[in-house]
Amino acid sequence: MAIDAGLLRELGSVLGPGLLATPAACVAYECDALTAHRHPPDLVALPTSVEQVQQIVRICHRHSVPVVARGSGTGLSGGALPVAGGLLLVLSRLDEILEVDPRRGLARVQPGVTNLAVSEAAAPYGMYYAPDPSSQVACSVGGNVAENSGGVHCLKYGLTVHNVLAVKLVTMEGELLTLGSETGETPGLNLLAAVIGSEGLLGVVVEVTVRLLPIPRRVELLLAAFDDVGRCAEAVGQVIAAGIIPAGLEMMDAPAIKAAEAFAQCGYPLDAQALLLCEVDGLPADVDDELGRARTLLEAAGATSVRVARDAGERQRMWSGRKSAFPAVGRLAPDYYCMDGTIPRRHLADVLAQIAALSATYHLHVANVFHAGDGNLHPLILFDAGKDGELARAERFGADILEACVAAGGTVTGEHGVGVEKLGPMCSQFGAAELAAFHALKLAFDPAGLLNPGKAVPTLARCADYGALRVHGGQLPHSHLPRF
Repeated sequence: MAIDAGLLRELGSVLGPGLLATPAACVAYECDALTAHRHPPDLVALPTSVEQVQQIVRICHRHSVPVVARGSGTGLSGGALPVAGGLLLVLSRLDEILEVDPRRGLARVQPGVTNLAVSEAAAPYGMYYAPDPSSQVACSVGGNVAENSGGVHCLKYGLTVHNVLAVKLVTMEGELLTLGSETGETPGLNLLAAVIGSEGLLGVVVEVTVRLLPIPRRVELLLAAFDDVGRCAEAVGQVIAAGIIPAGLEMMDAPAIKAAEAFAQCGYPLDAQALLLCEVDGLPADVDDELGRARTLLEAAGATSVRVARDAGERQRMWSGRKSAFPAVGRLAPDYYCMDGTIPRRHLADVLAQIAALSATYHLHVANVFHAGDGNLHPLILFDAGKDGELARAERFGADILEACVAAGGTVTGEHGVGVEKLGPMCSQFGAAELAAFHALKLAFDPAGLLNPGKAVPTLARCADYGALRVHGGQLPHSHLPRF
C-alpha cells in the first residue's frame, strides 16, 4: 500500500519511534495465535499513553484509516488480524497497574498488563483476579476484555464480563468514555456488557477496573479417571445436578492426557480414556462436604480411580498438565487447529461422539481438552499444513464441529471470540434480525465503520453465501443481496 505522506507525518509527530512503517518492522505483527490467517500490517503504532491513543485514532478518523487494536497477540480467532490499508494499534506498552485497593476489592490496570500480573499484585493483600486463561502468563487484560476470556475457574467465578467493573474506552473520534462503575451498579443501558467481548469493534479499551476476590481458605483437587469418554462426560452433569459448583471442572481425553503427561510430567494416568479435574474451594467445612460428595458421585458414575492431590505442590502439577495442554498437543503434529464452542452439559457425550465420527470422516485426529463444567469445548484438530489440502480440511472439520454445537443448542464461541475464523458459523447461530441489531450497535459507536472492520459480525451477504439462510417454497431470502 502506498502510505499517505500526510498521515505518516501526523502519526510520526505523535509517536516518534513508536511508529513502524516498513515491511521488515511490521511483519512481526502479521497474525495473532491463529497463524493460519496472516496479513502484514501497513502501519503499526505503539503508544505509551492514553493521550497518544486518542491522538492516533483522531488522525486515523480524519484520514478514514481503519484501526485494529491488539494486545499480546494470544488470541485464537484472528480478532487482531491486520486489515489492508489500516493501522495496527498495539497496546502492550500501556502496562501499568494503576491501583490495587483491597478494601474495595478492585484493581485498576492498563490494557497491556498481563492477566497473571493482576493476581500477583493482589496476592500480598490475600486477593486475586479470578479469570485465568491458559495463556494467563502472556495474555493481556485488554485482550481478555475484547474476547471475554474465561479459564479453568470460570465455572464458579465467571468469565471476564463477570469480573470487570468498569472500562475506559476511546471512541474512533477520540472521545474518552467511562462505562460501568467501581460499585458495579450503573443506571440505564448496560453498555459495559456490550463492550466486553466486542473484539475492538466499538472502541479502544485503555483502562480496566477489575473485581478482586479473597484467596480461598482451602482448596482441594480431585482427579478422576474413566475408561470411557461418554461416562466421563455424563459424570459432569451428575456433579452439577447434585448442587456442587466446583471452582473448576475440566475434562481431557486420552490423546490430550498422554500429550500433557509427556510435556509436564504431572502424574496423569496414561491408561485412562478420559479424566476429570474437579477443584473445590471455600471454607474448610464446606470443602470437606463437597469433596466427599464429589468423590462419591464420580465413583458411582463409573470412575476407575479417584484421588485427591496430596498437597499444594501436587495440585499445581495436576493443573500444570491442563494449563499446558495446548503446547503439549503441539508435539503430536506439525500443526493443530483449536476450536471453541459451547453446548449444554447434557449434550456433552453426544457432541463428543459426533466429533469422533467427524474425525474419521475427515481422516484427522483430535485431542479434546475443555471446560466441561460449563460445556465449553476446545477440540484440537491435528493436521499438517505442509500437505496439500489439509488446512482446508481442518477448517471444514472445525466448521462442522461448530455447526454441531449450534444444533445442540449451544454457541459458536465460548471464550476465544469470533474474529475472522467463525464469521461463517455465526450465520448458523443468528438470524437476519439479530445480525442487523449487531450492526446497528456497531454503527452507534463507530458510524464510519473504521474499528476492526470485517471481524466478529458477518454481513447478511456473507451469510447468504455461507448457505445458512433457509430456502422455503423455492424462494431465496434476501435475493437482492449480492452473492460472492
